Amino acid sequence: MSSDPNLAEFRQRVARLRQEHAQGRGFEASGTLGRSRHPASGQRRLTLWKPLLVVLLCGIGLKAVIHAQVGARRYDQRVAGLWQGEPVERLGAVLMQADPATRFLSAQLRQLLPAGFQALPTERPRP
Repeated sequence: MSSDPNLAEFRQRVARLRQEHAQGRGFEASGTLGRSRHPASGQRRLTLWKPLLVVLLCGIGLKAVIHAQVGARRYDQRVAGLWQGEPVERLGAVLMQADPATRFLSAQLRQLLPAGFQALPTERPRP
């Protein structure tokens, strides 16, 4: 055998790791982020709800920006026009109706953003 104490210590550690591994345990050095720090796959129940919530919030935010930009009356006129169309347009009317959250965010945006942002003209003047 070798007389180097570091090599002897290394071999002892390798032997201990192999024994732990053979018994089905993993090795984690103290102070590291190992497998025990990560949740098991069964603990992730809200995986689908988070992306759906993000899509819902983005949709409400988009509606609020459009509502703030074109104004409440014109927005409602456009949604009423969607009700007169094909089934896909009627679905769009259902989704684009101004709900309380949209109206609230729209009011907040009107207060925060400059006056030029609101009620933009629908047609550009022709040169």
